[in-house]
Amino acid sequence: MTAPGTPGGAITSAANPRVRGALDLRDRRGRERTGRLLVDGVREVSRALEAGAVLVEAFVGAEPRGAEAVALVSRLVAAGVPLVAVAGAAEARLAYGDRRSEVVAVVAAPPLDLAHLEQAIARTADPLLVVVEDAEKPGNLGAIIRSADGAGAAGLLAATGRGPAADPWNPNAVRASVGGVLGTPLAVAPTDEVLAWLRRLRFRIVAARVEAATDYRRADLRGRVAIVVGSEARGLGPAWAAGDVVAVRLPMRGRADSLNVSAAAAVLLYEALRQREADPGAPAP
Repeated sequence: MTAPGTPGGAITSAANPRVRGALDLRDRRGRERTGRLLVDGVREVSRALEAGAVLVEAFVGAEPRGAEAVALVSRLVAAGVPLVAVAGAAEARLAYGDRRSEVVAVVAAPPLDLAHLEQAIARTADPLLVVVEDAEKPGNLGAIIRSADGAGAAGLLAATGRGPAADPWNPNAVRASVGGVLGTPLAVAPTDEVLAWLRRLRFRIVAARVEAATDYRRADLRGRVAIVVGSEARGLGPAWAAGDVVAVRLPMRGRADSLNVSAAAAVLLYEALRQREADPGAPAP
């Protein structure tokens, strides 16, 4: 099946300007310059479409395999997304890693500022947020976004403390989130701004720390709560040791002193979900 609406047949050259423009989005500088990102794969592009993301164009393998790929192409056509058929070297270069993506979409990057996140959660009565400070690996950030989506969190903040700003549009983050980066409200900001924002909106802040005295199962995670996890290498910065921040620990019974940050975030998010569902009628603390 050839992607409909593509004049002249499939593009086969990886040097084609349209293909090269898309490939530039694998690099952070290209994403920042254009305000666009790449989303690879049928599931991921489907989720982007369902989330209402703005799809600029989609590169489609000249012969999509499987019912899901064929159905997605039909949905893209119905949504008016320009399709570009690719084959040969062009299709191989557009694929990320060793994966045959079948569909690769160029997507307009949503805003990542605190004001837009505030607007996105405004109608949520008792929002649950997750804060990740100095996310070192994009794959971990993407995995946390996926867990946040699964646990029903209202959004995620990537706080910049002592490291470079996080990039949720990194291909590894997009893949690990299974496209959830485009369906979960996000913000990226310095730690001091994130803290001030949380305090202004009256969030209770619960931070995971290895040395904390309180077991996470004893913390109240209902109501307006922000769960905070930090860098695996350095943990959370000193700003999260303030008096209004509740420190909790995840018990470790083996030799390791901590979990992978994405695993720790998932445990805390699902404990929050458990508490909220166990007593949904209880007033927020």
